[in-house]
Formats: sequence, C-alpha cells, structure tokens
Amino acid sequence: MSTLHDFQAHTIRGDECALSSFSGKVCLVVNVASACGLTPQYDGLQRLYDEYRERGLEVLGFPCNQFGAQEPGSEEEIAKFCETNYGVTFPMFSKVDVNGDAAHPVYAWLTAEDTSPDGAGDIAWNFAKFLVDRDGRVVARFAPPTEPCAAEVKAQVEAALSPSTEADRG
Repeated sequence: MSTLHDFQAHTIRGDECALSSFSGKVCLVVNVASACGLTPQYDGLQRLYDEYRERGLEVLGFPCNQFGAQEPGSEEEIAKFCETNYGVTFPMFSKVDVNGDAAHPVYAWLTAEDTSPDGAGDIAWNFAKFLVDRDGRVVARFAPPTEPCAAEVKAQVEAALSPSTEADRG
C-alpha cells in the first residue's frame, strides 16, 4: 500500500522534493489556482498553516490549470502571486495535472483513496483538499467549496494532530 511519503514532486522553485520529508507531519494537500473564484482560499490555507504549523501541519499547494485554465502562469508568476497577494509561506509545488492520464502520480494515488466526507474519484474543481496523517495515509477529503478554516476541516486536522493519534499508532 502506498503512502504520500512514497512520492516525489518538484517544488515551485524547480527542486526535486521527496515527500518522505513530510513523514511525521500531517499534510493538507490542495490543488490551487490563481484566477479562480475560490482563489481567496489561499488566505484560509495560510491561516490554517499559521495556526497549526507548530503542532506539525504542512499545507502542500499544487497549482493546476485543468479547471477553466485558471492557472495559466509560470511557476515564477504563481509563486510571486501567492507570496504578494496572500503571504503564502507553506510549501508550493510545480504545476501538475490532477485528473486523467497525465495526472501527477501523487494525485492518481490521492483520488483513488476512498475517504470521507468526499469519496474516491476525480477532482471536481480547484481547491480540493486531502488530509494526510503523520503516516502518509489519506484520512479525509473535502470538496473545493469547503473553506480551509471550516469547522469540519479544523476538527479533522485537530484529530490528526492529536497526541492520542500518535499513541494509537504505537
């Protein structure tokens, strides 16, 4: 069985990143876009990151141009947009496809996982959110309109970060 830690991806700056570097962290993996009606969710993603980073949360942003061509820029343009407009400090990766034959392997794996509240299957739009536990397993999936700081997201993040979760793994 695969985990998030089995994959690699290029950062938005072009460096190869083994996602095993996030082992022991809880990760919220999100396909993002700069010209979408949901783009203001960058603010919520950054607030969530700021609130929980010290406890072990990482937000991983993967720009995607598959939905309405709403991420047309280069990696450099995307990085500048995110940093300038939303103060993004969480890890960002290079632009990927999240659905179809050309889907990045991490997204082929994420969308195959049957989780709640949203189950397995193709991503419907920008800002779909996958919560991955410290062991690299998908524990929840949230639809694009779900705000990053929504109560249901925060409850799942809290549960994944909880020390009792670590004790249960032992």
